[in-house]
Amino acid sequence: MPKENPDIKNLSDNLKKLSEITEWFENQEEVDIEEGLKKVKEAAGLIKASKERLKAVENEFEEIKKEVHIEEDNDDEESVEEDTPQI
Repeated sequence: MPKENPDIKNLSDNLKKLSEITEWFENQEEVDIEEGLKKVKEAAGLIKASKERLKAVENEFEEIKKEVHIEEDNDDEESVEEDTPQI
């Protein structure tokens, strides 16, 4: 079986797969150690990929926040310039 490479771009799929793995463990009366190990490794990969994606999303939000803040500052400066009487 080829090794699955978790898609760091799709958090929803990763969370769904993690939920399925959790459910698999919960439904086992007696866990097959080898299969359990495969599931744990898969889950660890999904968690790592999800953390990387969350960090990327956080960085994107910070960039947007900076852009909005810069635009607001520029708008504020323009307002002050318009309100300042010319001598």
